Amino acid sequence: MDTILDVRNLTVSFRTSGGTLKAVRDISFELERGKTLAIVGESGSGKSVTSKAILGILAGNSIIEGGEILYDGKDLLKISEEEMCTIRGNRISMIFQDPLSSLNPIVKIGRQITEAMLLKDRGNRQSAKKEFNRVLALIRENSSAALGAESSAKVQQLVKTFNDFNVEGTKMETAYNEARAVAETLISSAEDFLFLASKNQKLDIKGTLQTMGKKLGSVKNEFLTWGYDEQITALSRELFTARGKTPGKASEVPTPVVDAVRKMDELLRSICSAPKPDFFRIGYYKLKNPDADLHSMSIEQLNEEALAFLDSSFMLDFLEMEQRGAEYSFRTALERKKAVISELGAARETFRNGEIRRGSAKKAAAAAADLVEKSIDRMEIIKDSQAYTFRTALNDAIDRYCDAVKKNPKEEARFERQSRKRERLIARGKTVDWKVVPKVVYDLDDLRENIISCFDRLIAHYEEYIAAADSVDFRERSVGIIDYLKEKASQMVYRVTRAMAKEKAIELMEEVGIPEPRIRYNQYPFEFSGGMRQRIVIAIALAANPDILICDEPTTALDVTIQAQILELINSLKAQRNLSVIFITHDLGVVANMADDIAVMYAGKIIEYGTADDIFYDPRHPYTWALLSSMPDLDTKEKLEAIPGTPPNMIYPPEGDAFAPRNKYALQIDFEQQPPPFRVSPTHWAATWLLHPDAPHVDPPKIIVDRIERMTKKAGGEI
Repeated sequence: MDTILDVRNLTVSFRTSGGTLKAVRDISFELERGKTLAIVGESGSGKSVTSKAILGILAGNSIIEGGEILYDGKDLLKISEEEMCTIRGNRISMIFQDPLSSLNPIVKIGRQITEAMLLKDRGNRQSAKKEFNRVLALIRENSSAALGAESSAKVQQLVKTFNDFNVEGTKMETAYNEARAVAETLISSAEDFLFLASKNQKLDIKGTLQTMGKKLGSVKNEFLTWGYDEQITALSRELFTARGKTPGKASEVPTPVVDAVRKMDELLRSICSAPKPDFFRIGYYKLKNPDADLHSMSIEQLNEEALAFLDSSFMLDFLEMEQRGAEYSFRTALERKKAVISELGAARETFRNGEIRRGSAKKAAAAAADLVEKSIDRMEIIKDSQAYTFRTALNDAIDRYCDAVKKNPKEEARFERQSRKRERLIARGKTVDWKVVPKVVYDLDDLRENIISCFDRLIAHYEEYIAAADSVDFRERSVGIIDYLKEKASQMVYRVTRAMAKEKAIELMEEVGIPEPRIRYNQYPFEFSGGMRQRIVIAIALAANPDILICDEPTTALDVTIQAQILELINSLKAQRNLSVIFITHDLGVVANMADDIAVMYAGKIIEYGTADDIFYDPRHPYTWALLSSMPDLDTKEKLEAIPGTPPNMIYPPEGDAFAPRNKYALQIDFEQQPPPFRVSPTHWAATWLLHPDAPHVDPPKIIVDRIERMTKKAGGEI
């Protein structure tokens, strides 16, 4: 399973005037790459709080009481705001319920879409350069160690050559990108000009043609326009001639001008659609053959010739060396992991049986974390989030325990003091219109267990890692590292200009289904309908090409027809871009055709979890039954059942199952003790005492049974 986001034991509360409100209570889930996880529940169940915790945008009165949110080797709850800014909106984006809350009413739509691209551009280049140098240094270090001192000079030379030809390649790619950016700017200008001309809009024809003529000369580049230079020169003359024969500003554009601009547009599109040179290969070819005529063949032929030359005289040797380094790094980390397991086991027992004092505990945690960090294989491109975040998770668990040791007695004393005061006033016959704020004390045994679980999880993870060691393909891993370096080299020199951002924004607007995007680009939010505003918000969320898209009830404010269109759009974008999606909703029907997995939340806890088929065809929790019973469909003839009562006040969390007071199937134990999760299948569990072996048999409501039968028949009985 390829997990892109891992949420563990997340607990979030809020300080309020009435006391501490428990919004999210110890929830865990995983989001798989390319999949959709739906989080479903009534208002106040903790869905949106969970999503905002992932993005680091919780309100100022929030308290993160525990848990981890693991992404790309980081715990998002522990990183700095500066580091979070590189992830929020870039790697993880969010669509909110009300599109107007995400849009500036006095800024044109086009600027709002392009802003994210332009803001992230410089940071992406700097990050790519830093990562390229880091990985290349690791290759040099581990390959030298693997091959021994006698091969050190060869390793140094191979790594230096790799770096040198990448520098050569990025120089050529920079010039290529700059020329291409001008070409794309001219294509955009031509599109705008031709569009406005077709609408008989008043245009500055002479000024536009003069600007186009000047910029056209900057398009020339040995790789971009090779073979087109004569056509570009001739077109520049044609634009100049057309400029001299036309009025300055006019609503009717002469035919020769339209023809010249259209010809320029077609030529530049043809140039930009040509195969891109592979500068990684060509960089080496140029480095070793500085006087070679690179244009004696087509781009396709040059790419192939450069690849053959690179492989025969360098890359096979480099790959062999790098593979030895990757294997050395892996094997070294593997042996350290084996040693770490016993060390962590001993440290775990110290925390389990001994007294935990902050100073000595932090010292022991630092020693354990140092061992874990030394056991990380730094050459792995996909980071081991559990190992990378072990230090912060363990320190946080220790802090929570030590803070509770200090705060619990004070809270007990405060509660006792206020209770006695209230009782005295009542005894005197006074009217008391205030309540004692409930005491917030933490179970020290549970907090100690949280510390121990940090060790348990990593030990189990390392044991799985060790068991799978023999199946690692180091050749494949080495090729992946080189591909990663090539990607970072290209990112170092890729600049997003305003014109490029505009064209990308127009493409995004087309992609999300906004008609006439060149006109709508310059409009304000109030000129769009609700559905179109939501499409704009989706375009903004996709502008930085994120890995994860969080949709927080994105269709609630829209009418039913538009809801269906937006859901279909999100589904298609997910497939096209291989997005991982978290979809938050109160309506199970909304996610019936788009969710891969569903987490049902109530009163801050996940009470049932499974695949979409598990939840719709085999629901087990009475709350899930209630949600399904209130969900309309075209074939349901019975009256839909409303969920009785209201959710509990989470300032005073219930002792047992929070849904018990609203649950007609509740058992006595539901009011006394929270049910644990009972496993239904490998993909499905539910936290309800009805699944206990000693519980009485209870069938789901008839409306659900009938619906499942109908859906099974429609599916041909194969569910």
